[in-house]
Amino acid sequence: MTNFDKILEVAQKRQGQSQPLKLQDSTVLLEQIKDREQDTRPLNPKHVESLAESIAVLGLLEPLVIDNKGKLLAGGHRLAAIRLLKEQQAPKYLHQFPDNRIPIRMLPFDVESDPDLALQVEIAENEQRRDYTPNEVKAIAERLRTAGFIDVKGRPKKGQKPLMPALAVVVGKNLRTVQRYFESKQDTDKDKSTTGVVLLKQALTKLKQWQQIEPETPKEKALAKRLSEFMNLIEDVLGNEK
Repeated sequence: MTNFDKILEVAQKRQGQSQPLKLQDSTVLLEQIKDREQDTRPLNPKHVESLAESIAVLGLLEPLVIDNKGKLLAGGHRLAAIRLLKEQQAPKYLHQFPDNRIPIRMLPFDVESDPDLALQVEIAENEQRRDYTPNEVKAIAERLRTAGFIDVKGRPKKGQKPLMPALAVVVGKNLRTVQRYFESKQDTDKDKSTTGVVLLKQALTKLKQWQQIEPETPKEKALAKRLSEFMNLIEDVLGNEK
């Protein structure tokens, strides 16, 4: 029995229900989600910004949790990131959340009637955040790389989007734990074979990353002017391979 199952069991007994209560997965308008009265931990602005960037690329991987009146129970940083994304990058927001609707998981009780139960939900949600497999983490990393996130050693330059910190925020692990996913040299994934198509895909990803860096030398600036044409040729070749 998960922590959420235990909480539903408690809510069921308090409401005198004979049938088991269930989580309801749905979507609601962003404006219908009400803030909590207080958070057990304050929002971290940098965490919110990183989440907004990742949500713009990946969407919302974990739904928000609300009560039956729309009051937020768990996901304060995610909600703040969604609002920031809407404010600063409206087209990307609408791409990820068509019709302004946000994925939610509704629990069948009222936070004002059961504030102690609401606190248990917040704690349980943090404890039961899913563990991603190494392959899932690598797949998320590739999607972020395609969107312009890059591997950075040391302090990132202005305009650069470092991959590892963003990935750590997405999967809910510390930076060192995320880095371990990429330390193993044993990779049995067939897509990692050195075929021509795979090499071209890898080259295209690297070129997209290079586009995010401001060219400095005259040769780099000349290359930047012709890079789109070169990348289009690669995409044409890959398109013929489908």
